[in-house]
Amino acid sequence: MNLPNKITISRIFLIPLFLLIMLAPLNWGEMVFLGAELPVKHFAGAMIFIIASTTDWIDGYYARKYNMVTNLGKFLDPLADKLLVSAALIVLVELGLAPSWIVIIIISREFAVTGLRLVLAGEGEVVAAGQLGKIKTWAQIIAISALLLHNAIFELINFPFATIALWVAMLFTIWSGWDYFKHNKTAFVNSK
Repeated sequence: MNLPNKITISRIFLIPLFLLIMLAPLNWGEMVFLGAELPVKHFAGAMIFIIASTTDWIDGYYARKYNMVTNLGKFLDPLADKLLVSAALIVLVELGLAPSWIVIIIISREFAVTGLRLVLAGEGEVVAAGQLGKIKTWAQIIAISALLLHNAIFELINFPFATIALWVAMLFTIWSGWDYFKHNKTAFVNSK
């Protein structure tokens, strides 16, 4: 268990804290943040989500810089991303901040790609996330952060950045999922 893998696991352990703050009946009051009015607990949850999300960059940086890339890390890193993003998206639906149909599309893609990863792992192949998958993950993180912060800063100019960012994240999610299946279609062609 090297340092990058420990950082990845810390991302997984932040998920229950995020869920507790966002969904527990806590009344910490309201606040204004960069033009957006939001509950303090949404701000706190957004900060936890953002911190957890930055660990994705940190673990990857250390793994590559110090040559600590492992098969466990290749498996855990995208899994941690999917768990964090799925939890946050479900919370956003629960709070009425994101449409359920977009969330269903995004989470369905994550399940499908995870299933493909399991098939490939059964054949002894562990595939790290590609560049398009990384762009997809960051598009999702930006959209979720903007939604959790109630479109902060963009509310000052009445621009629906958070909503547009969610649409962009959905499009990258579909595109990267299609690309992942296209490049790994041999898992189905060669299956017995």
